[in-house]
Amino acid sequence: MKNLIEIKNLSYSYDDFDDEKNEKSITKALDCINLDIKENEFVAILGHNGSGKSTLAKLLNAQILPTQGDIYYLGMNTKDEDKIWKIRELSSMVFQNPDNQMVATTVEEDVAFGVENLQIQNPELRQRVDKALELVSMQDYKKKSPDQLSGGQKQRVSIAGVIAMMSRCIVLDEPTAMLDPNGRKDVVNIVNNLHKRYNKTIVYITHYMEEAVNADKIVVLNKGKIAMIGDAHEVFGNVEKMKQLGLDVPQVTELAYNLKKRGINFDKMPLTIKELLEQI
Repeated sequence: MKNLIEIKNLSYSYDDFDDEKNEKSITKALDCINLDIKENEFVAILGHNGSGKSTLAKLLNAQILPTQGDIYYLGMNTKDEDKIWKIRELSSMVFQNPDNQMVATTVEEDVAFGVENLQIQNPELRQRVDKALELVSMQDYKKKSPDQLSGGQKQRVSIAGVIAMMSRCIVLDEPTAMLDPNGRKDVVNIVNNLHKRYNKTIVYITHYMEEAVNADKIVVLNKGKIAMIGDAHEVFGNVEKMKQLGLDVPQVTELAYNLKKRGINFDKMPLTIKELLEQI
């Protein structure tokens, strides 16, 4: 698979204020990140608060630009103003708080908003909106006001909006952080379906470890740097390193880790209950 996104020596700093010195200071949120994301790849980004996850998401969506280094989409630099709209056609973003993406008075108008900005006309506009709502099981709510929806339903509508834009890459910045367990499960299922069935490139930022087990690649950030990178078994299998970074592992992996300390060996650390039962 070819690279859809190439991140080269990426750093980002922002102005801060030092209360003790009563003066401005510079805080480096990301420090020399190098990462390739392939077409149709599912990449999960993990890290504790302040690790640089959300900053990376904004950079990928060209909401902010690198202080140093570059991000390329199919060779197009996010710093190139002439390419910015083509880049945003390639990549869309789902925010942590769905209310930040609600701009219209009905669900269908909200889903159509981004597509209209791409100057797509009917009947294609209508077809895209209807198909996107169907994919997230919100077709029966298209005439509803977003204010009448639950948090999980609002997040489904946000995802429908980026589906309708037919972006090749979807960046999701902790999309389940404000949802209950059922809402989280629904969103994760939708994202997995977009990746497996519709071949979307997914960049999924989360602090729920179980949500990352289906990723093709996991990137762990710590203090603005890449601390670990690999597939789910490689990253979560290194339980001690994850704990050193102040992060958890999936509950099943934690159980297996404790069993291993008591003499039960595993070929590889399990990520799911099925994998655990197969090895016991």
